[in-house]
Amino acid sequence: MAQPAGTPVRSMPARFRGPFARWPRAADATLAAAAFLSATFLEGGPGGAVTVRPVTDVPLPFLLLYAVAGAALCRRRRRPVAVLCVVLAAWAPTLGGSYSTLGGAVAIALYGVGRYSGDERWSPLGAVAVVTAVTVDGLLRLAPREEIGFGCLVMSGAWYAGRRLRLRAEHGARLRLEQAAETRRIVAEERTHIARESHDVVAHRVSMMTVQAGAARMVAAEDPRSALEAMTAVEEAGRQALDELRHLLGVLRPETGRDALGPQPGPADLPRLVAQVRDAGLRVSVTGGLRDPLPVRVELSVYRIVQEALTNVLKHSGPGTRTEVRLRYDEGGRGVTVEVLDDGRGAARSASDTARAGAGGHGIVGMRERALLLGGSLDAGPRPGGGFRLTAHLPVQGERA
Repeated sequence: MAQPAGTPVRSMPARFRGPFARWPRAADATLAAAAFLSATFLEGGPGGAVTVRPVTDVPLPFLLLYAVAGAALCRRRRRPVAVLCVVLAAWAPTLGGSYSTLGGAVAIALYGVGRYSGDERWSPLGAVAVVTAVTVDGLLRLAPREEIGFGCLVMSGAWYAGRRLRLRAEHGARLRLEQAAETRRIVAEERTHIARESHDVVAHRVSMMTVQAGAARMVAAEDPRSALEAMTAVEEAGRQALDELRHLLGVLRPETGRDALGPQPGPADLPRLVAQVRDAGLRVSVTGGLRDPLPVRVELSVYRIVQEALTNVLKHSGPGTRTEVRLRYDEGGRGVTVEVLDDGRGAARSASDTARAGAGGHGIVGMRERALLLGGSLDAGPRPGGGFRLTAHLPVQGERA
């Protein structure tokens, strides 16, 4: 069952965040320092033992290589592939010798590539390059095959662990987005249901007010007291209808910044809209115009239909499309016609105009619904010579559907 709008959502339990998530820069700096110190002071001994050597035993060039590799690890989140290249370049001159102790730094950099790089081409290549370097180092040192295989397994495991964590994080982010979208959809459906109920209540009360006002007018001359009682009932019903109407408007008010106070856009704002889409690459021209003041709902609908139509042209046909917006009054001045035509010859044409008309998202559906609510109509479809055409007829006066 959907929760009513405004109901606080129960917060999820806080997830554990380690030092690498809480203080990423400090943690990376500590990790880089540890990699530098281990490469400087630790070396492999006989039988796989690890011994400590004094810093004076390390030649200055190798010490500089260790420092460069360690410093590069501080950027492993932002530039993981570049960091791996730097660490590999620092490790390469030491391969096969007693100073080839940058394996830990290489493993950290390779983990960073798998964890933070979304490049599906360079990330696996980095893992292959590291495995190759481990193999070369082992062959130059005449290491046993088991030791070489174990080193390759460790490096591959570091890359794979980072990649799995990245994929899991991306999957979690997608799930959160889908859950948020589903929540918004449920809330929107619930608000629509409430709005329909409120609309029925308001319509019923307004109908009662009309009947009672008519009865009061008929008996006002002969029975003033009955007429006064009827008008009192009209007043009470009016107050209740206003309360219901305020509730209805509160339900329908969007939760975004679009409900800020200020005048709603209309035909007078079309030049600014046209300038914006021209900056985006459309070749737009406007013919005709609407000079006389129109009802606010009609002016807003004219602007929104043109806005959505131009957005669809930019989305489906792309920049460079020649588009024409035509605005005119219908015969007799009882309505206005909005027409948007394009030649469909932009830089990113859609697969077909038929597909655009049938599966173009909610844009055309929303525009048609807006026109129908005003008692008008909207037609959209491919043009015989190519491109797309949208025509909306909006009555200036008349009851809403």
